[in-house]
This record gives sequence, C-alpha cells and structure tokens, in this order.
Amino acid sequence: MSVIVRFAPSPTGYLHIGGARTALFNWLYARHHGGQFRLRIEDTDRQRSTDAAIAAILDGLTWLGLEWDGEVVYQAERIEAHQAAAQRLVEAGLAYPCYSSPDELEAMRALAKAEKRPIRYDGTWRDRDPAEAPAGVPPVIRFKAPLDGVTVIEDRVQGRVTFQNSQLDDMVLLRADGTPTYMLSVVVDDIDMGITHIIRGDDHLNNAARHANLFQALGHEPPVFAHIPLIHGPDGAKLSKRHGALGVDAYRDLGYLPEAMRNYLLRLGWAHGDEEIISTEQAVQWFELDAIGRSPARFDFQKLDSVNAHYLRLRPDADLVALAAPLLEAAGHELGEAERARLVQAMPGLKQRARTLVDLAQSAAFYVQARPLPLDAKAAKLLDADAKARLAAALPALAAVEPFTEEALEAAARAAAEAQGVGFGKLAQPLRAALTGRTVSPGLFEVMVGLGREEVVGRLEDAASGRNPALQQND
Repeated sequence: MSVIVRFAPSPTGYLHIGGARTALFNWLYARHHGGQFRLRIEDTDRQRSTDAAIAAILDGLTWLGLEWDGEVVYQAERIEAHQAAAQRLVEAGLAYPCYSSPDELEAMRALAKAEKRPIRYDGTWRDRDPAEAPAGVPPVIRFKAPLDGVTVIEDRVQGRVTFQNSQLDDMVLLRADGTPTYMLSVVVDDIDMGITHIIRGDDHLNNAARHANLFQALGHEPPVFAHIPLIHGPDGAKLSKRHGALGVDAYRDLGYLPEAMRNYLLRLGWAHGDEEIISTEQAVQWFELDAIGRSPARFDFQKLDSVNAHYLRLRPDADLVALAAPLLEAAGHELGEAERARLVQAMPGLKQRARTLVDLAQSAAFYVQARPLPLDAKAAKLLDADAKARLAAALPALAAVEPFTEEALEAAARAAAEAQGVGFGKLAQPLRAALTGRTVSPGLFEVMVGLGREEVVGRLEDAASGRNPALQQND
C-alpha cells in the first residue's frame, strides 16, 4: 500500500507551532515510506478563513522545508462533492433530514443537563416520516450513528481506544442552508484524496469514532489513525503564548533556522534512543509512528536555543552573513563589499557564541558600524587622555604587523605595553574600547583580524587623535 498522508489546517490564523509539528510528522512519515504528503486547506468556514492566513500557512511550510506533493486542495471548492455524499447517505437510509427547531434543540439540551445526561440530539426525526415535516422549514441532514455496541479505534499512538456507540450522537452533516460541516467534509476529502494514514493532534481523538463510522457508511475502510499528544509548556500547562505558542513566522523573526526548528519539533514527542541532534536526513530514515510517545511534550525555549546554536555553527560563514545582513540593514547599518567581507572574516568566532540569528546580528554590529565608531558610556570613559596616548604609541607597531594574524598581533601588543612600561591590560582595554565601542567583546585579537588592518588603523587613529566625537568630552 502506498502511503498518502495529509496536513489539513484551517486558515483562521497563523501556522502555530503545534500545527507545524503535525505537518512535520506527516511529511517525515511520507518521505520515510516513499509516499505522498498532501496539503489541504480546510476553508469551509468562510467567515473566519482569510487569504492572509492561507498565505501564512503556505509560507510557514515552505520556510520549514516541508514541501507538499501535488496541488493544494481547497475544501471550499469541493462543497458539491460533500453535498453529494450526504445525499447518497440519505438515499441509503444512513442519514436523514432533521426538522427540529432551535427552540426544540435548546429544550433537549436543557433536559439532558437537568437529568445529568450527556448533551446529545435525541433522535426525534431519526425514524420519523418526512411527510410530517413542518412546511417551509429547511432541514439539516444528520448521520444515523450506530446505537448499540462499540466503535474501536486501533490508534498507532494511543493504542486501542474503545467508544460506546450509545455515547455518539447523530451528528449534522449538512446545515439547513446546505453547507457541509467539518465532520462530513474531512471524511469525504480523505476518501477522494486516497488518504491512508491520518496523523493529527489528540484533540481530534474524540472525533475518530464518528469519522470511522462515516467512512464505513460511505463504503470505505477508515485510514490508519495516529493521534499525537499535544504540546504543553515547561510547567505542564496547556501551551500558551507565554510558553511559545507563536506562529512559525515569529520563530523565523526571532532568528531560528528552519533545520533547527525541524530537529526541535521532531524531538517534541518522538525519540530515537537518546539522540538529541537529528538531521533531517536521519529523521527521514528513522521516523516511525511507534516511536511517538503518549505523554504531552513540553516546550522549552532553552533547549530550542541550544539546538539552534548547534545548527548555526554548522552553517557556512557566507550563508550566515547573508541571513544576518537584512537584520543589520534594518538596524541602520549600510553593508557594502568591505563590510560583508569583514563579517565573513569574523563569522567563525561570532557563530560560536550566538544562539539565534538575532544574537548573531547584534554581536556583529560593531564590525560594520561606520566611523567614527559609536562608544558606549563605559568605553568612552575608559579612553581618557592617558589611554589615548598609549594607543598612539602602540599604533605604528600594530599597523606594521605582518602577517596580520591573532598570534602576531598579540605579540606586538604585548611588546608595545612592555615598551611603555605598563601592564598588558592597560593597553588591551583601550584597544578593545577603541575597536568595538564596548568594554566587553569577543577576543581582542580575533576582533582585530576580523576588522582587518585598514579598519583597525582607522578606528585606532580616531580614538588616539580624539577625532571621535564621543571622546571630545574627555579631552
């Protein structure tokens, strides 16, 4: 049997992190088995569905690298197929028109509540002669759910789940205006798309029995079900925005890499031994439904940061410059060829310390800042008259260093400090302030190599001569 799975989001909002994980699990299962990963937009709720939400879903899946097979299926374009299926059920005696009024339905609910019974439709019109229907009242179409026995779901994640049929109601398939409900549309679409496995959140588990009965009524065996536990926050509570229940686009804006998100989402509820870092290629090779746990996964930003930092270190330096450049330009930095070359030179050190692309861009900013370099308050205070004099005395030796390497620069700086009769720190700290505008930075000589000889000389001359406006108050 060829595997065909689907991701079927409702376009009423962004692609949230739980939906992204569901899409990932479906994609991996299809790729592992050489099957198809289909995308269906369940947009039958026309009032709440928006084009912007559809665009966000498509964009989010594309960014994550979860390419789908075939054309996108839009559920709203298939209403006639849904209506035809409901009519076939009516003709087969497996569904019926229901004329109960809103007031009658409310009375049923009130009585059930008073008698402490489950609130369900009482079947008033289930076997009633349609000739008794009130004139001018359009009916809804209800499914004739089985009244006795049980419906058993052999779920690939949850195990055997048994539903008492007496607890299932005669669900509405078509509303009075003829529009299909979700319960009908999803089953008809799954049949027509040839879906073999339904992998989705376990918040849909209660629908599984109703769906299975509807599949059978329409003459098809239900697909294999696999209901994934939901994602919780680190405190065990339902995932909310404070925990990380954000749209996929927000994680992109926060500076996470798609390969890191795939790895992290994979480990939210799925495991392969003790492996934490799992490449997409390995995930495709290893992924099976049996390895999905039954307990809710817990979202942890610190772990996500750690995974993302790992993938940042794996990215080629030029790639990271291209990704960080828009963030730097948005912060007001102009990036010409010289600035980009500086970033490529500095990237090996920068990426070792960054957790996200945002971190990377912030820590790289001083490499591309235009002269005269802005100084923070501590750096400006440090560059007093004595510090400027020490810089001026050391500048010729530093400018002449050949080759311009960390080792050679350190040797020249130490020799300059010794020649001036001061401890190395008395020269190193002014050098750091003049070159980075800060008193804390990556390794001093790593910075100097990253900036390059010309930029180092220019920034030191600005500081030593007092040309930097930020230092004029110290003169």
